[in-house]
Amino acid sequence: MDWLQVVVLAVVQGISEFLPVSSSAHLILVPVLTDWEDQGLAFDVALHLGSLSAVIIYFRQEIWQMSVSSLAALSGKGVNNDARLAFWVMLATLPVGIIGLLLHDVISHYMRSTLIIGVSLIGFGLLLGYADWRKRGTRSEYQLRWKDVLIIGVAQALALIPGTSRSGITMTAALMVGMSREGAARFSFLLSIPVIVLAGGLEAVKLLQAPQSIDWVAMLVGTVLSGLSAYLCIHYFLVVIKKLGMQPFVIYRVLFGAWLLWFFHF
Repeated sequence: MDWLQVVVLAVVQGISEFLPVSSSAHLILVPVLTDWEDQGLAFDVALHLGSLSAVIIYFRQEIWQMSVSSLAALSGKGVNNDARLAFWVMLATLPVGIIGLLLHDVISHYMRSTLIIGVSLIGFGLLLGYADWRKRGTRSEYQLRWKDVLIIGVAQALALIPGTSRSGITMTAALMVGMSREGAARFSFLLSIPVIVLAGGLEAVKLLQAPQSIDWVAMLVGTVLSGLSAYLCIHYFLVVIKKLGMQPFVIYRVLFGAWLLWFFHF
């Protein structure tokens, strides 16, 4: 890889991982729209590590409280809001984990076409726009009920379809069940932690099974750039949605999806 490819892929991964615009769509399309060779599994693992580091650092206080409270709950000291939130994150991860393991090969081989990506960008983008436009609730991530969590978790499994956007579909479902924009976004970001661990772990296993030469300098730069861009993305996204809501991202998705369909299929 040349350095331009390293920078572009790292920044695209870092930004699109947490915006409701589909990171998989952007990462699939980068090599399609350029003459770059595939970056390889090792670099993919590095980019996921950068994104994971960013969300853990950003929510470090919440994660610490969730961890301490969960251990206290397991030792019989009662369940508080932080322990409950930690359980909700795990519960909402089960559907995507199970379906991802069962259908990973089908999705990776048959559903990564520009047609599916374009349709998903538009369709799920409009659904996000509707959820944001309709009357929203005011509940935070600490006020979820188990039924809400299951709905969000099942919705997250739809993100296995390229172009859907994991953050986009989870925020859509969260808004639908009555969460505030900020609460929906924060819960979606917390949900990304186990999902990124699962995705990165699966790639790491493949890497161990099929060893390849590794450019450690490119890996380090990619990890750092992905982490920095992801951290800034999380921070400014939470600022933007307070003022503008989800509509700018809906417009981007519709235009991007329409361009893909026009460019590749008409």
